[in-house]
Amino acid sequence: MSEDKFPGWHGTTIVGVRKGGEVVLAGDGQVSLGQTVIKGTARKVRRISPGGHDVVCGFAGSTADAFTLLERLEAKLEASPGQLAKASVELAKDWRMDKYLRNLEAMLIVTDGTDLFVITGAGDVLEPENNVAAIGSGGNFALAAARAMADSDKSAEEVARRALEIAAEICVYTNGNMTVEKISGSA
Repeated sequence: MSEDKFPGWHGTTIVGVRKGGEVVLAGDGQVSLGQTVIKGTARKVRRISPGGHDVVCGFAGSTADAFTLLERLEAKLEASPGQLAKASVELAKDWRMDKYLRNLEAMLIVTDGTDLFVITGAGDVLEPENNVAAIGSGGNFALAAARAMADSDKSAEEVARRALEIAAEICVYTNGNMTVEKISGSA
């Protein structure tokens, strides 16, 4: 897929914050094609419940590619209920080695309320330092803002929301139309 044929979809910021026994994923709603906003209300943070175990996922990149990966993750979680780390590693291995999946252009942040991972097509399953993860066009802005607030008395949700607001103020591919999902860790 050449940049000439497809100018590139942009417009995602997803931030995950683990704090106080819960994890919050927040994502903006903007999808842009080149310099044009195509949609401002996309929902890029979703809750899935394979095998009765809740998992919250946020995605950046191609929507069709991200949904393909979410379906694969859900299947991995159904095969290994309650084992997010194992399912994430299995997905990353498939994504890296499978000829079809290798071409998918997306990234995921996933959490079960305890674990928090960034999964990439390079075969990475990364547990972020400082309990904060961010991906997408405004990801670095949101990451910096969330890390700056992580030690404050703000809740995980307050940190995630404010970090996304800050990213939206800086990144032209990010808007303030948020989807926020909170999940508590298991005891």
